[in-house]
Amino acid sequence: MRAKAFAIVDVFTTQRFGGNQLAVITDARGLSGEQMQLIASEFHYSETAFVLPPQDPDNSAQVKIFTPTNEIPFAGHPNIGTAFVLGRQESVFGRWNGKSLRFEERAGLVSVDLLRQQGSVVGARIKAPRRLEVIASIETEIVANCVSLHTGEIAADCHEPTMVSVGLPFVVAETSLAGLRRARPNCAAFAAADRAYPHAADHFSIFLYARTGERLRARMFAPLNNIGEDPATGSAAAALGAYLTLLDPRHQVDLEIAIEQGLTISRPSEIKVGVCKRGGCVLEVTIEGICVTVMQGMIKV
Repeated sequence: MRAKAFAIVDVFTTQRFGGNQLAVITDARGLSGEQMQLIASEFHYSETAFVLPPQDPDNSAQVKIFTPTNEIPFAGHPNIGTAFVLGRQESVFGRWNGKSLRFEERAGLVSVDLLRQQGSVVGARIKAPRRLEVIASIETEIVANCVSLHTGEIAADCHEPTMVSVGLPFVVAETSLAGLRRARPNCAAFAAADRAYPHAADHFSIFLYARTGERLRARMFAPLNNIGEDPATGSAAAALGAYLTLLDPRHQVDLEIAIEQGLTISRPSEIKVGVCKRGGCVLEVTIEGICVTVMQGMIKV
């Protein structure tokens, strides 16, 4: 029986026991995909990250990301948290850690800039591996049924519910603050929507948001992944920020968007999204967050 080291960190927060939990297996060599899935199911966080040597020596590592039910091509908080953990090590697979990292993932290469305060790594800023993809419009009634709201509570002034992606697809939909507070996942409706949109790279999930001053407040529901409500969803926040920037009438703009999440489940989170738009096209999306260490240990395989 072998033992593998793991670290647990909270991502998109400055306070322990806030943000989104992440387990990072810092050296996953020798683990099969089946074993990785079992470990992710055991932790039962929204995602668990497994770090392997890179296939290309010019990159820092290969990172595999698993939900409790399946492997996914990309996610925001696993990249931020994994970069935080690896950035605080002296080296990654024998290579000295500098100011940046680059991860190989199913969705493509993820570039990482480490964030430091007083010389210590405190978080990371990542570049989404793919440009914004607007996949499909989703019927308002479907979204309303999934989140247990009336159809009229799903706003359509800015945009209709839409499946978008910068590496992992999510349905983004707007509601009021009152609607956001009352929303509850309807598992039967999610299962029906999942059957209706089988092209999604992951199970059907909804990133529901409301406007509050200059910020956005959001909740993410993915009951088919057995995680219920996600405390912080960087990849969904990035897709939403990119889509809203695309809809902005200005042809050239650099936007910074702050998104609050996790408030209703007592895990407050803050995600910073940066979007670069030129010639009417979204060219680059970044996701930024702070992390804190919670615990570390060994898992027997």
